[in-house]
Amino acid sequence: MKGTLAQVRTYERSVQLLMVNQFTINLGFYMLMPYLAAHLSGSLGLAGWVVGLVLGVRNFSQQGMFLVGGTLADRFGYKPLIVAGCVLRTLGFATLGLVDSLAALIAASAATGLAGALFNPAVRAYLAADAGERRVEAFALFNVFYQAGILLGPLIGMVLTGVDFRVTCLVSAGIFALLSIVQIRALPTRRADDSTGNENDRDGVLAQWRGILANRPFLLFSGAMIGSYVLTFQVYLALPLEVRRAGGDGQFGTAAVAGLFAVSGLSTILGQTRVTAWCKARYEPGQALTRGLAAMGLAFVPLLLSTALPVPDSGMGLWLLATVPPTLAALLLAVGTMIAYPFEMDTIVRLCGDRLVATHYGLYNTICGIGITLGNLLTGAALDAARQAGMPALPWISLCALGLACAAALYALHRTGRLATPAPQPQPAVA
Repeated sequence: MKGTLAQVRTYERSVQLLMVNQFTINLGFYMLMPYLAAHLSGSLGLAGWVVGLVLGVRNFSQQGMFLVGGTLADRFGYKPLIVAGCVLRTLGFATLGLVDSLAALIAASAATGLAGALFNPAVRAYLAADAGERRVEAFALFNVFYQAGILLGPLIGMVLTGVDFRVTCLVSAGIFALLSIVQIRALPTRRADDSTGNENDRDGVLAQWRGILANRPFLLFSGAMIGSYVLTFQVYLALPLEVRRAGGDGQFGTAAVAGLFAVSGLSTILGQTRVTAWCKARYEPGQALTRGLAAMGLAFVPLLLSTALPVPDSGMGLWLLATVPPTLAALLLAVGTMIAYPFEMDTIVRLCGDRLVATHYGLYNTICGIGITLGNLLTGAALDAARQAGMPALPWISLCALGLACAAALYALHRTGRLATPAPQPQPAVA
């Protein structure tokens, strides 16, 4: 970890601040969100469909507004959108802890989702701009801080929620309020055209969107990368369900699920920078992306092999069967993500020609968000079909095939040169 911090200090102050900001953003978010459903259904006594509605509104407002948030960041500058997102999340989280009416809960949930849509594309575009030629390494470090927030947030939230969920909400809101002040005072102003100097970025919004939608390599890349998000999300969906199916819903199941998250987060914190340096020294970006997706697909092989084993009734054998294959899958998913993520973020910047970077990130997030939703629906259907048909291997075969298919698509894009930096667009002659 000392080596990681030493690397962070070699970057500009703005890059350092963005990394710490992302850790704090994830700390505050994951301190609260894992416990929100239990608060809504337990403390407030809301029906299951209402809980789903409140949570769904947050996800929809974030995924649906990423493109708008990215566009605003490119038009008005990255800092105002980052600050606005933090302020909005402050208000949203405080409201979630202080109200009990359905309308107010829905409004607060929508605000927290919109906040993410405002600052996520802006943070990534700002980081890409100020990291310059060291983008890949910067995004590797960024992922370390990102995962550290995800790992620590739920632990602090568990302690605070043990006192009162409202305390969790107010502490999380306070973190975002403090973060807003820090951004205002310490984060330098950065406009999108500070680095590009391209006045064409001031075209109308619809013209900009049409130009992005005409960027075929970017759209093909976005479609191929959907699988990576579907696969990594299984740490929250298929793997916990498998642990509880095999090991039960008691304390053992809870501890085993917590172990999945710990393995995923700790492996990234400890290994991300080393993996990135190793891959950058040996592979082109397209080759690293292909290998990362292949690793994600192969992550489900341990679960596939476990379906051929007899299920013990109890004892150490049952414990091992319920924990080892899912834990190996979580570890391999983390390795695949470590390989792919920094090159993924860098490739988006290259495919957009360093123009309208936040808008491209916004559209990319929306495309992948829609893919996650559809992928989770299909994964859930595969899990149900597997139980009903007595075919436990079905979900794992499907997920392996998805990863390998996306790896093949990325390999084809790399071989045909579609992941290379596009040629600069000719500028109109000045009269």
